Parts: sequence; structure tokens; C-alpha cells
Amino acid sequence: GISMELVETRGDVHFFTFEHSKSYQAIQFQFLDAVETFNPDNIVALLNQHPYHVDSLIQFSDVCKMSEDLQMAAELIERALYCLESCFHTLFNVTQGNCRLDYRRSENRSLFLALFKHLNFVGQRGCSRTALEFCKLLLGLDPDNDPLCVTLLLDYYAIRADQYQYLVRLYREWDAERNLCQLPNFAFSVPLALFHLTRGTASEDGVSTTRQEADKMLQESLIMFPGVLMPLLDKCGVQPDSEVAKHAFFAAAARAQQPAALNQLQSLFVGRNYVLWKEPEVLAWLERNVRAVLQRVDQADPLVASSVEKRMKRYQGAPRNLCRHIILSNIQEASVTLPQELSNSPIFGFDPLPPADAIVSYTRPPRTQQVGDQSMMGAFFRSLLPSFNLPQDVVGIDVRNPMVLVEPGPAEQGAAGAAEADGANGDAADLRRSVTSLLEAMRDLLSNIHLPSDVPNDGDVDSDDEHED
Repeated sequence: GISMELVETRGDVHFFTFEHSKSYQAIQFQFLDAVETFNPDNIVALLNQHPYHVDSLIQFSDVCKMSEDLQMAAELIERALYCLESCFHTLFNVTQGNCRLDYRRSENRSLFLALFKHLNFVGQRGCSRTALEFCKLLLGLDPDNDPLCVTLLLDYYAIRADQYQYLVRLYREWDAERNLCQLPNFAFSVPLALFHLTRGTASEDGVSTTRQEADKMLQESLIMFPGVLMPLLDKCGVQPDSEVAKHAFFAAAARAQQPAALNQLQSLFVGRNYVLWKEPEVLAWLERNVRAVLQRVDQADPLVASSVEKRMKRYQGAPRNLCRHIILSNIQEASVTLPQELSNSPIFGFDPLPPADAIVSYTRPPRTQQVGDQSMMGAFFRSLLPSFNLPQDVVGIDVRNPMVLVEPGPAEQGAAGAAEADGANGDAADLRRSVTSLLEAMRDLLSNIHLPSDVPNDGDVDSDDEHED
């Protein structure tokens, strides 16, 4: 089945990888064949034979989710996690934060995807703190690359779980290294966390200082990401006043000029986090800072011009992990912003958008191609297709001029070829005459088909009936 091996140790960090046995590889090949049929019944049949095949459980969970059977979908993911957890190495301890998995290996991706789907199910049940801990666990498996963009989830579940101090601390410690301020979700969620902290602080001095910091960060975020405001208000069901709605800074035309990758990040933030901004106190605080931003824009604040320049230089192209996150999140506002080239190839739930530099441990054996119908009637019907091309080297006929025989090339001539030249030419001549006769018969048939010209139309029939009456 599945096993986990220790690859290497760097300092106190251990790098592991899952491995598939030969028998499990054979089951994996059967699963890939079943997936390519796009028939869920084939996956069900495979699960009946192998109830703990991980990728089948993950893929069929998506099928149940699409059919709105969320309970079964969640149970399948839990079963997949149970199977993977039973294979953990003795040194693989998720509570210590020093265990790593390489997402480039296909065997390791199942754990990443199962954890991501599981934390979404847990979050939908209202267990925000548990979902936040799963985010930390998932990020700890590969913090440098973050293959599923868990960073775009941390702020949401941190605020839902009232972990405001954790979010602010994470931002202050990681912003210098990871540029979290360039992500719209952190740019807006951190000042929101500071605002919530002021509501629970008894000291007036502390409230004033924290509120000023929250106001400053929110205004800078609105200047840096003006395309967030109007969609956010629309999702919250709030009608902006005329001053905000008519101002060019927050207009739709300005949003259309932004890079596509930035629109993806903003749509993802609005589609997921809008519920956090629907409180009346939060909306009043947002309105107050929006008016302050409009004053700064009208006064030609230098930060406005520099923000425009930063937006145009950054966000050039969406990374693959961002597109993978959007696909897994299934947020409608963000899904419509995916690049068109992703629609050219099928995307499967068990491995959406594999890394371009994937590490392949074992390859799928070549499959035998089905041989088409080689009979005369089969060849005739294939010849009716626009893409049919008659191989002249096979029949000895030039398809552009059927009356001319194709002479064999020098490489095809030899002692045997010279001995059988007369017989080959005779067979080719017979085939040529047969093809020519068939073409002439088809021309005669088509030329003799005439539609009757004296068929009366409905108007003529009605007029004749009226005349007889």
C-alpha cells in the first residue's frame, strides 16, 4: 500500500515522502483509467474493490459535493485522511512544525489536498478555530512554497475564531519577508483585527493608539486596492452614497485597468471575507475611512500616484498555486477570473494543476490503442470525413489525380521490387479503376437528385381550398 520514508534531515527539520508499492501503483493506474472515462460509476466500482484508495476517495468526494451530498463528501475526505495518517513515519509529528513534504511529488499531494478540503468542511460547520489550526498545519508542511496558498485563508479563519492578536503578530513578523501587505486579504484583515481589538480594550490610551493604526492601515489599503470597495459593498448589500459611487477613483473603469492577477486576489478576498464586514459598526468605520481616502485623493496625495505605479508593475501573471487555490476554494467571484487557457485541459479534483516541475517516481505504462475498422466500408465512411487523407504510398495512386500511377522511389526499388513490378502495377491499376468508377457513380447519383419544383406551398393550398369553397 502506502508508506512514508524519511528523505533527509537538515538541522532539526525532517523531510519525508510517501511511497507507493507495486500493488498500489497498479490500483493507481486503474484509477487514472477510470477518471479519464468521466464516469463516476467506474470510480465507485474501484472503491468497492479498494475502499481505502486515497485518490479515489478524494475524487469521489468532489462528485458527492457537486450532487450536494456534503455529509458523504466530508466522510470520504476523513477516510482518506485516516488512511494517510495510518502510514505516517514514527518521526512525522505534525505538532512540532518541523516536518516537511515536497508537493512536487505526486504521492505527497494527496495529504495536502485532503487537508485543504477537510478544513473547508470543518469551517462550514462553524468550527473556525479548528479550521485555523488545520491552516497552520497545512502551511507548516511546505511554508516556503505554500503550494495551496493557505496564506490566503489564514486571515479569514483567524478573524472568525477571534484570534486577532495572532493575525496581527503574524503580519508583523512575516510582512518583511513575505510581503504580506501586497495581498488584499492581509491588507484589509489586519486593520479589521486591530479595529476589533479596540472594542475589547478598556484603556482609553490603548484604544486611541490602536484605532489610529487601524485607520491608517485601512486608508492605505483602500488607496492601494481601490477595486475592493465597490464589490465588497455590493456583497454586503450596502448602497454607497452618491459621492462615493460617482467618484472616478472607485469606478468600475479603474478596476478594469488593473492586472488580471490583482483582480483574482481581490475577487477571492471579497467572495470569502465579505461576511466579516457586514456588522454595522464595521461598516460605519469603513465609511468614515472611505471619506478620508476621497479627501486624500482630491488633494493629490503622493501615495495615490505611487500606488498606481505599484499596481501596474506588480501582479504580472497569476502563479500556479493561486489558480490551484481558486479551483479548490470554489468561490464563484474568483472562479470567473481564471485564465482561459486552463479550460483547454480537464482539471481533476484529486490533482488540480500539477506543478510544472513535478517529480515523477513512477510512470504510467503505455496503453494499447484500439484499432479502428479496417474494412472497405469502414474506409469508405472514413473517407467522407474532411480530415481524411488517402496514403498514396499504400495504394499507389496520386489522390490529386487518380488516373496517374505513383512510381516507387529509389529506396523502394530492388531485386524483389523489379520482379514484382508488373503484378504490383496491375493491382494498382485495378484499384485505380475501381476508385474511378466509384467516384463517377457518386457524381451521377448526386447529379440525378432533383427536388420537385411543382410542390405547392401552404399559401397555395389554402388559396385553392378557398376557391373550391
